[in-house]
Amino acid sequence: MKKINSKKFEEIITQIVPSNKEVKEIEEKLKKFLKIVKENLKRKKLDVEIFIGGSFAKATQIRKKVYDIDIFFRFSKNYENISELTENLLKNFKNVKRIHGSRDYFRVQIENNLFFEVVPVMKVKKPSEADNITDLSYSHVKYIKNKIKNKKTLNEIRLAKAFCYSTKTYGAESYIRGFSGYSLELLIIYYNNFLNFLKEMCKNKGEKIIIDIEKVYKNKQSILRELNESKLESPVILVDPTHKYRNALAALSYETFENFKREACKFLKNPSEEYFKIKDKNFEELKKKYEKKYEIIIVKIKTEKQEGAIAGSKLLKFFNYLNYRISKYFEIKEKDFEYNGGDSAKGIFAVKNKGKIIINGPYLRDEENVKKFKQNHKNIYIKKSRVYSEEKISFDLRKFLNELKQKETKIINEMGINGFEII
Repeated sequence: MKKINSKKFEEIITQIVPSNKEVKEIEEKLKKFLKIVKENLKRKKLDVEIFIGGSFAKATQIRKKVYDIDIFFRFSKNYENISELTENLLKNFKNVKRIHGSRDYFRVQIENNLFFEVVPVMKVKKPSEADNITDLSYSHVKYIKNKIKNKKTLNEIRLAKAFCYSTKTYGAESYIRGFSGYSLELLIIYYNNFLNFLKEMCKNKGEKIIIDIEKVYKNKQSILRELNESKLESPVILVDPTHKYRNALAALSYETFENFKREACKFLKNPSEEYFKIKDKNFEELKKKYEKKYEIIIVKIKTEKQEGAIAGSKLLKFFNYLNYRISKYFEIKEKDFEYNGGDSAKGIFAVKNKGKIIINGPYLRDEENVKKFKQNHKNIYIKKSRVYSEEKISFDLRKFLNELKQKETKIINEMGINGFEII
């Protein structure tokens, strides 16, 4: 590992921390928003506690092009249909979108670069009483704020978040399956700083990492025994200090974790501030990089599903389906997927024709199917009592995708995709 200049980290921190001006502007708009909501609460005589959550509440936010501020409406246990009650409280505002989920919440556009995500939750005395994961948000904010004792820890968390944003490993959404903001806060608290976190992750050789910050379990075996099996599928088990039966990294996939480790190890070998810059994917640059040796195709995919996690997961699933189908006939040198919200995503493939493929046929003893196979295929040969066909690939990727689009309309529609074009 190369030694990292502390002054360089200080420079990076100044770049990734929102300016005082940005924070003040958000606070002013938040104040106006809450004033109207509180007036509505008073008029409707509702017993609702409002608290600000997420990175903004914990001062661990990083500078971004678009800010999402989490606002929680904490309802008493005697209320039902809290999503409907929340929607009523937001009727004074324009540009309110209802997001469907395990419990519906609301996205309010304040400006082009500022959104308030209003989440109805139930007030619970103990985490075990929570009906929904969002009910634990209050406990999460309280725990992190109690643990962060100085500005240095805040900055270490910000470094971790910026690094994950830049490497596309930030977010627990199903189309990312990465590190949530809360999990990164916990990890930095556990490892003390950003560099220790990266070093420990790089040491991992594939074994499951188990972390219990508050030591609520006797040992690792107890964790593996008592946690629900579905919570143990991720490469890292991070016991939520506010709820011992929850893995705060349950959404983390092995693929995303391996991507993170690869980038972390590269950074430790050759530190650069580029690892903290949030960059938009530049498909045109990828195109220029590979177009001399490979066929490059950029596709745009659209879905009818709800914007956000649902649309993102549907679009990614279809992109992976394309990848699977393409890989049969083409060597894939590079592929990438980009979803930035909304109802569409883009993907890129840099491929080379395999020239030929071998198609497995039936065994010789299956005379009827051998006969059919010979009727449908050319260049037949026999190997170890089985028939095969060697077929040349005479088409390019563009032609392949256009034919797939025409022949598999039903499958594409069933996958929730209502638009697929080569651009």
